[in-house]
Amino acid sequence: MKASCEVMNVMSTTRRALLGAALGGATAAAVGLPAAGTAHAASWQQKWAPSASGDGLRAFETIEDDRADSHPGGQPHIFATGNNWRFNMHMADRDTSTDRQRQEVTGLRTGSGFLRWTEGQTWRVTYSMYIPSSLKATTSFTHIMQMKQPGSGTSPIVVQSLRRVDGRQTIELKLFESDILVGRTDLAPLHDRWTDVDFQIKVGNGSAGSVRWILKSGGSTVVDASKTGVDTFLADRVRPKWGIYRSLGDTSGSLQDTYLLLTGLRGYQLV
Repeated sequence: MKASCEVMNVMSTTRRALLGAALGGATAAAVGLPAAGTAHAASWQQKWAPSASGDGLRAFETIEDDRADSHPGGQPHIFATGNNWRFNMHMADRDTSTDRQRQEVTGLRTGSGFLRWTEGQTWRVTYSMYIPSSLKATTSFTHIMQMKQPGSGTSPIVVQSLRRVDGRQTIELKLFESDILVGRTDLAPLHDRWTDVDFQIKVGNGSAGSVRWILKSGGSTVVDASKTGVDTFLADRVRPKWGIYRSLGDTSGSLQDTYLLLTGLRGYQLV
């Protein structure tokens, strides 16, 4: 596993260019943008641009690394290596609820604190993820990104998940409470390669929210899906989470030791 990690340490300039192109694309189509001809043309302003090699885990608000202390021999499970943040998951790992596993980071930390995503605001995160073939879709939940209200016992608002659908491995984005599918595509073509993610959310209560989810791989867009008129707010604020959070209830035999790599994390607010 160390060897594969070293291979992935440097993100290619081509992939960086593709991610930059996604940011500079047709902004009029982006979630939450005002119609053409309005007095003020809203634009994305970069608010967060951490470096794995420079900031390490200081890039995040909190770190949930084996919070039940179930596998001291595997620690640290979350760490920076080269240009990447790495999340290791072993079959021995257990969360405080022992029917599941969790190695996650939360929030967007800056030099002056952390960014708060509050009702009425529109935010965007872009990054690249490397999903190895050992990180498989499951019949029960396997989340690799969540949007949540901070605090224990709160339900997710949005989840990016690896899910078995009619036996097929897929990656999907859903509004959790309403079980609204935003988009879904096959996971197999995205295994063992870098995939660019562009996620946008307007934080809104009731029907005031919206989301957009874009995945690009090998220079091609594999998903560009959005939902408007949806609920994306519970209370207080919305906070992103990344990592591996999965149930042990899988019935497909897909669980094994694995990992996830992230790089190039950026955060933007529409102002």
